[in-house]
Amino acid sequence: MIQFKQLTFSRAGKTLVEAASFQLHPGHRVGLTGANGAGKSTLFALLRGELTADVGELLMPPQWVIAHVAQETPALAQSALEYTLDGDEELRTLQAKLAQAEAGDSHDPLHVAEWHQRLADIDGYSAEARASALLAGLGFSQAQLSRAVSDFSGGWRMRLNLARALMCRSDLLLLDEPTNHLDIEAVIWLEGWLSAYRGTLLLISHDREFLDNTVNHILHIEQQQLTLYRGGYSDFERQRAEKLTLQQASYQKQQQQMAHLQKYIDRFRAQATKARQAQSRIKALERMERISAAHVDSPFSFSFRDLGSAPDPLLVMNQAALGYAGQTLVKLAHLAIRPGERIGLLGKNGAGKSTLIKALAQSETLLSGERVEGKDLRIGYFAQHQLEQLVATDSPLQHLQRLDTQTREQELLDFLGGFDFRGEMAKTACGPFSGGEKSRLALAMLIWQRPNLILLDEPTNHLDIEMRHALSMALQAYEGGMVMVSHDRTLLATCCEKFVLVADGQANVFDGDLEDYKVSLIKTAQTEATASRPAVVKQNSYHQQKADRQARLVERRPLLKTLATLETQLTKFTQEKQGIESRLADSAIYEVEQRETLQSLLIAQGENQKQLDAIEEQWLDVQEKLEALPEIE
Repeated sequence: MIQFKQLTFSRAGKTLVEAASFQLHPGHRVGLTGANGAGKSTLFALLRGELTADVGELLMPPQWVIAHVAQETPALAQSALEYTLDGDEELRTLQAKLAQAEAGDSHDPLHVAEWHQRLADIDGYSAEARASALLAGLGFSQAQLSRAVSDFSGGWRMRLNLARALMCRSDLLLLDEPTNHLDIEAVIWLEGWLSAYRGTLLLISHDREFLDNTVNHILHIEQQQLTLYRGGYSDFERQRAEKLTLQQASYQKQQQQMAHLQKYIDRFRAQATKARQAQSRIKALERMERISAAHVDSPFSFSFRDLGSAPDPLLVMNQAALGYAGQTLVKLAHLAIRPGERIGLLGKNGAGKSTLIKALAQSETLLSGERVEGKDLRIGYFAQHQLEQLVATDSPLQHLQRLDTQTREQELLDFLGGFDFRGEMAKTACGPFSGGEKSRLALAMLIWQRPNLILLDEPTNHLDIEMRHALSMALQAYEGGMVMVSHDRTLLATCCEKFVLVADGQANVFDGDLEDYKVSLIKTAQTEATASRPAVVKQNSYHQQKADRQARLVERRPLLKTLATLETQLTKFTQEKQGIESRLADSAIYEVEQRETLQSLLIAQGENQKQLDAIEEQWLDVQEKLEALPEIE
């Protein structure tokens, strides 16, 4: 296990964590969260042995193999596949020993036999197939496996580094923002891979849904304290919210946020044609209502300014061919964007989502067809390359003053404060800012210009969870049109009511929501996997059929037993829930003298709901496994 004993550590003279004591057991899957600069990366450096603690002890099993994703990738001539295989150091050592022994005239047969046995023990003979599967899951085509590492761009090299870390047969896996360079397809694949990982996982991520789907503990850094919570990120938010809602100021701010959410839900319900898509978004928003109090102390609070007039439609594309240098990448038959319409673009990286957004922004990639702007159209375009256009010597205040020479300085400073540019930071040159701080500044500039159509290409890269939450709240209240590319499914689900799928050279409206899209991806992957398997000759003898039937019965029996147990538990907790709700329905419980009893009941209600949610999720998982098994004839 990993033990923290009164651990205190700092960086650059600033204490980050003080007197932390807890244990992480083998197999724990831990999400490490906290504000930017709280000490998450420093903690990873401690675990890797790159730094030492100021006070206390950090104890780890000395024989543990630790894997992490390198931040730099040299421009190697080595192929992507070979680079990934290098992640398993023992495999490479054994292969080198065997190659050397087989090349020489004299070698010890006993040693060679031992090496071959060890290679078999670590599944070394299937290593190339496993590495290929890793790269395929992360979006690499078969043809790319043999390409040199130096041929790939920065984002794809980071994927190679991730594949190399996953290839390592590690006891402890440290992942720092692994989804930053991934599309939704690769993120979903990575969630599945991490679910099967048997070691101890520590994960830094600002993607709420990714954390919920991969971890069972949250280690939160706040006010120089490390606190370990059980459950996923939503469980952590709920537990933290229960503490904060006891404060009156927190409660009032939560009510304001919930009012924004309710307005958004009401707008969805009014659109009967979007009923199926709307339901999933309503569920997501209702979930956000429950956890919104966890963000009441967020340093970010902003909203879009009054938009003024807006044309209808805002922008129309007809019979468009989009691409570069005369080469068509995407064809779009028709797209009309109206005020209040929110569109999310789906599709793999490289399919053409950014190409489509660029065409909407400025006709840059429009090779043929029609792009018609409405009168008084004002586009706000956010893309990562725009961060490079910030003037390094200018402060956030100077950037806004250049956009608006009429507004008073104090009003601009107040606005910047909502993006956590406060005090001297608002007047400091932005050159040394982090990626997240520059992204916040670019978003502030976009919002200040009052666009009636916003185009967002991966707006959450470098943003922490608090800023993502604030951005989501602002976008939900925004009344203009919006088109967004993002791998953050929470943001897409809560802010988009319509999806366009860019795939196979076409951009078409997707009939469904993100859950439907996830299901379609899984089905496609299963179909491709089935098609790639070699054909198996079936034996139809009576004895073979009998043996097959018996095997299917044996396979189904434990699942049926588990289902029965879960259903008993569901009945128990449902009855308990009804009892709690009955007591809460009694007005007497809200009397002053019943305050402690009420608080206990509310805590019990939260725990009961948590247990119900967990059991229902298990029941659905077991039911899916049961339905996936072959029928018994």
